[in-house]
Amino acid sequence: MVIIGNGESRKSIKLNSIQSEIVGCNAVFRDCIVDHLVCVDRRMLREAVGHENTKHAMIYTRPDWLDMYTGIFEVPTLFYEGKDRPDQPMHWGAGQFALLIGIENCNDGKLDIIGFDLYGKDSKVNNVYKGTLSYNDPDTDPVDPRYWIYQNKKIFENFSNIKFNYWVNEHFILPPSWKGIKNLKIKNIKKW
Repeated sequence: MVIIGNGESRKSIKLNSIQSEIVGCNAVFRDCIVDHLVCVDRRMLREAVGHENTKHAMIYTRPDWLDMYTGIFEVPTLFYEGKDRPDQPMHWGAGQFALLIGIENCNDGKLDIIGFDLYGKDSKVNNVYKGTLSYNDPDTDPVDPRYWIYQNKKIFENFSNIKFNYWVNEHFILPPSWKGIKNLKIKNIKKW
């Protein structure tokens, strides 16, 4: 199973050639057929519903947007409770919920993760869809990755029975808090 985020490191991957079940984030459906799609933003949900590449997909969103369309599923409930802001479901992004959906549907105990860059290389937003409908302009400051780093670490550590293959480019900087996570392997996306 492959979890596809929208970081620019995945530009070299021909998404339609992936022969595995796909869990995608937000606008990835513009470029490939997905089996599962997470849209936690209502604008993305609106665009995704009825799109050719989501015809047979299970689409997931926040509880707040469930009544907008029929046949949409709620993102998974978090596996823990916490009092800090990054522990609240409203502050979880599509990528982290996509990881949870991948875990729920994983048959072989292994998840490949692409396009989860965390950082940009030029201090600007790092997203293959920047400047398009529902996305920030290319000159926008990047999203602060601290919540993603924290939440991903929680996922990696809690689901120690899953092997996470995290495919990155040469600009990726391993967050210090991820060092020593035994079920996480950082791999060069050029070898995909």
